[in-house]
Amino acid sequence: MDGQTVGIIIGVVVLVVVVVVLLALSRKRGERAAEAQRAKARDIREKAEADRIEVQRREAQAARVDAEARLAQAEADQRAADAAELQAEARRRTEHAEGARAKLDDQLGRADRIDPDVPTDGRRPDTSTGTGTGSHRVDPDVVHEEHRTDTTR
Repeated sequence: MDGQTVGIIIGVVVLVVVVVVLLALSRKRGERAAEAQRAKARDIREKAEADRIEVQRREAQAARVDAEARLAQAEADQRAADAAELQAEARRRTEHAEGARAKLDDQLGRADRIDPDVPTDGRRPDTSTGTGTGSHRVDPDVVHEEHRTDTTR
């Protein structure tokens, strides 16, 4: 072998060794990068797990508030129904009382028409509004302050 061939063989061997070393370094760098990515992914998963627990807590809280709101709405609906029922009862009682008042006024009017001591034309003398719904009789012998003609007060 001549010197030139030996130089070429040594050059090729050195080149192969350099390529092998570069490939080994590249592989280690790739493994380190892959490990760093694995660690980063692990950190992300751990944070996601912590976030998942917080999200579940918030969802549970939202469900509780929603249930409270539905309960409050149901109670409000029940109170509204109770109020409507009470209003209907009040209307019935008012109508009944108005009917009783009209009947009473008719009876008193009839008594006044029959009574020779009541100087009216059938209207009650105790009504200040003229509606016939007064609840007390006026004694003609009693002079009330508003009807007094004495100016020396």
